[in-house]
Amino acid sequence: MRSHLLNDTTAEHYRRSVTEGVERVAAKLAATDRPFTGVTADALAPRIDRIDLDRPLGDTAAVLDELEEVYLRDAVYFHHPRYLAHLNCPVVIPAVLGEAVLSAVNSSLDTWDQSAGGTLIERKLIDWTCGRIGLGPAADGVFTSGGSQSNLQALLLAREEAKSDSLAGLRVFASEAGHFSVQKSAKLLGLGPDAVVTVPVDHDKRMQTVALAHELERCRRDGLVPMAVVATAGTTDFGSIDPLPEIAELCAQFGAWMHVDAAYGCGLLASEKYRDRIDGIERADSVTVDYHKSFFQPVSSSAVLVRDATTLRHATYHAEYLNPRSTVQERIPNQVDKSLQTTRRFDALKLWMTLRTMGADGVGRLFDEVCDLAADGWRLLAADPRFDVVVQPSLSTLVFRYVPAAVTDPAETDRANLYARKALFASGDAVVAGTKVGARHYLKFTLLNPETTTDDIAAVLDLIAGHAEQYLGESLDRAC
Repeated sequence: MRSHLLNDTTAEHYRRSVTEGVERVAAKLAATDRPFTGVTADALAPRIDRIDLDRPLGDTAAVLDELEEVYLRDAVYFHHPRYLAHLNCPVVIPAVLGEAVLSAVNSSLDTWDQSAGGTLIERKLIDWTCGRIGLGPAADGVFTSGGSQSNLQALLLAREEAKSDSLAGLRVFASEAGHFSVQKSAKLLGLGPDAVVTVPVDHDKRMQTVALAHELERCRRDGLVPMAVVATAGTTDFGSIDPLPEIAELCAQFGAWMHVDAAYGCGLLASEKYRDRIDGIERADSVTVDYHKSFFQPVSSSAVLVRDATTLRHATYHAEYLNPRSTVQERIPNQVDKSLQTTRRFDALKLWMTLRTMGADGVGRLFDEVCDLAADGWRLLAADPRFDVVVQPSLSTLVFRYVPAAVTDPAETDRANLYARKALFASGDAVVAGTKVGARHYLKFTLLNPETTTDDIAAVLDLIAGHAEQYLGESLDRAC
């Protein structure tokens, strides 16, 4: 069994095994002609259920053969131009190379004596991102597992900085289009059931600052503490960007921590065309970024950034075996001092490889392309009488629904759209997402692939209309 350990004596075995795996994946990517096979859970589960994990196959070639059957054949491939569903991006090759390197070396980024140069690379990338945001010379941060963890840590810091004796009196203000992790974080942080105050949005799905001001006034009038305002730079459903400068003014006026969830919109930090859409982000106390959304990085690659590095002390604990207090005086850079995690992957390496190969402008141009594509897609939808499109995109998301000319019952239109999405997924021809706007069901394109074209969008719209019309025709037949 020692022959499977990666070390100096098994380097050639490692080279052969990884090369074979890369060749299998490369062949699969080259041959994939649709984003999904349409396999169902009922069809796939028996293949996995019959595998006896206590009877190993013995060599990686046999395992790769099996993997083709249970995973690679039916995986959802985000690189395909007709994968248009969630916030999943195709990934850039330098980052995939970084993934291979970091997995093999297996550094843990909690302490200097486990990572050395990895610590400094991560710190350099944090400084670079803080500089792009404009947080100032005292800024800092740390890589995280994703936007939800970043939001949790930011709100933890906000809770501690609020210096309140009563958790029940703390309030967090977030847009009704904001991410659910805000509510989840409030619960994990022990805040009361009424802690998160939902602020309505305008026609463009941006937080209404007049309503926010009203809620902050009411909070102060009721003797409660405005712990934080969570502004969103790229909502999950609409890609909408809250009015950051106005929110920053209100946070300053009412003494609230300003957190910007830019998990999606962080790609604008590298944009040559649309950076001004997130003006005001530099006034935040904390920012969430997900490089694995709009920097084209493999999952996971994310960070939480703060204006004032000293606030990260609220996540600091010292253990004698790991990061004793003496290491602070010795100026040993232990990243665990800033993180909610202990053992932590060197995910920063992927972004490092990307920037050193492509540069920030290269990444930004890719993100600009998908933003431009969304604008073209919006014009297609707005001109097509078969569809109702909700808002003009700020980033790369389109929310719309098929509206049949002969149907006046909104519930029947809902069912037609739900059917169309499921039928499209089952066909494997394309993958789209769904959401609700008010009480009605809508469909969603999240465009993160620069290889997707307006022809792809038009073709998928025709497929959606076809499936919806088929449902309505069958529904009419059943009614007769």
